[in-house]
Amino acid sequence: MSELIANMTTTNTSQASQAHFESILEQRTSIGRYDASAQLDEEMVNELVRLACLAPSAFNLQNWAFVAVHSNAAKQRLYPLAFEQPQVLDAAVTYIVSGRMQGYKELNTTLQASVDAKIISEGVQKTWVEMASQTHQESDQARRDEAIRSASLAAMSLMVAAQEKGLASGAMGGFDAQAVKAEFALEEDSLPVILITVGVAGEGNWPQKVRKPLAQVLRTL
Repeated sequence: MSELIANMTTTNTSQASQAHFESILEQRTSIGRYDASAQLDEEMVNELVRLACLAPSAFNLQNWAFVAVHSNAAKQRLYPLAFEQPQVLDAAVTYIVSGRMQGYKELNTTLQASVDAKIISEGVQKTWVEMASQTHQESDQARRDEAIRSASLAAMSLMVAAQEKGLASGAMGGFDAQAVKAEFALEEDSLPVILITVGVAGEGNWPQKVRKPLAQVLRTL
């Protein structure tokens, strides 16, 4: 088996050296300027969230929530709360991505579908529910951290899904979270984490900016 893996690695390395396969992450750029005339239908707006929800989450909590700001009226409501950044008006849709801090309370129900599909056992379901409750019940920090982790993973998955569909996207941290929560009637336990704009890129966007070399960000032990 080890010899087979070594051979596969050698073959894959050789093939990679012959022709570099460009990852979808190498193709993606952060978009701030959109073609305001380009629209997305509701089916695509929904499909991007369906794909985003394939992101991982601890215990399969799936403790995320999305609001698709799609109509012109909704965009006008979000615009001042995002400090009047024009991409909110010009993008086809802006997703408000939130993490749910009380998601662990719904975990038993959330996991039931995987039990019914015979992916996990009832014993695993019970163990995960108990572990999540112990971890989150008494810790505001744990609930907040998990909400941010889950929402962030889902948001990145949404951007990759958009790129896969030939669309452009951008992540926005500049917004009034509490005002957004109130204006769009988010659940009490929802923590607005990030805005993701999606649409067709307009003119004047930067190419992908240069990243730090691996030596500055990676330690291999």
